[in-house]
Amino acid sequence: MAADPSFVVGIIGNVISILVFASPIATFRRIVRNASTEDFRWLPYVTTLLSTSLWTFYGLLKPGGLLVVTVNGAGAALEAAYVTLYLIYAPRETKAKMLKLVLAVNVGFLAAVVVVTLAALHGGVRLLAVGVLCAALTIGMYAAPLGAMRTVVKTRSVEYMPFSLSFFLFLNGGVWSVYSVLVKDYFIGVPNAIGFVLGTAQLVLYMAYRKATPPPRKEDDDGDGEAGDEEEGLAQLMTGQAVEMAQRRARLHKGLSLPKPSGAPLSSSPRDGLGSIIKSMSATPVELHSVLHQHGHGRFEPVKKDDDVEADE
Repeated sequence: MAADPSFVVGIIGNVISILVFASPIATFRRIVRNASTEDFRWLPYVTTLLSTSLWTFYGLLKPGGLLVVTVNGAGAALEAAYVTLYLIYAPRETKAKMLKLVLAVNVGFLAAVVVVTLAALHGGVRLLAVGVLCAALTIGMYAAPLGAMRTVVKTRSVEYMPFSLSFFLFLNGGVWSVYSVLVKDYFIGVPNAIGFVLGTAQLVLYMAYRKATPPPRKEDDDGDGEAGDEEEGLAQLMTGQAVEMAQRRARLHKGLSLPKPSGAPLSSSPRDGLGSIIKSMSATPVELHSVLHQHGHGRFEPVKKDDDVEADE
């Protein structure tokens, strides 16, 4: 007796979907190892947790929905683990914002849907209402990586769009689209067809930028974003150089003979050394660039502000 084609496709879909849900494991190993969520986005995991939870409920309501229950039950368990880990390692502000959304959506909204569906809806209307919600959330799950795609184009780097996730989203959307045609379930078919198209787009984007060289960071017009990262790095470098100068002055004071930086006499006054440190740490981004330019040519001369020049005159 030949096996039911829809059952075979459903089993394949279960395997692929579980691989999709498991693909962020490498990402969360990195998060745990570095004790930081870095630039990884948390919204896709919250969205997917709600989606898989509702699909599990849909499978319980739908006659013959066992394969829907098994795959989405496993997915909900994995997504819950991801959300928990992200909450542990996220910055305080992000953690507070994320926790509020998790409680409102994954707990409050999910409970409300289950209670209203079981208490107020009956028959085909019950399945219709839950099916529409599930389809909408699945489209949201597939659309969530659009932010990562934008980052890839902007940075010319695929670091935050793992190939495995894009590849299995592509396969997952294709297989479940075929399954929906066989069982005539358009709630499953429509969102997975959209996922198949988006997964294809991600693969094309990955192949286009996987070997691209990220452009150098430039200061933007409002002084935020990438320029902020550059200024922070320069400030850290200047702080390290200032500390090194202070250490050299301390050793010189103890009788050690050190070469003087060219272009500027080394003062023996501790007050002068402290003033140089303060000036370096309070320098503007323009002054930091000037100092680094001088330092790259073998000289280290703190750049004086306008007020300092007037005071010297």
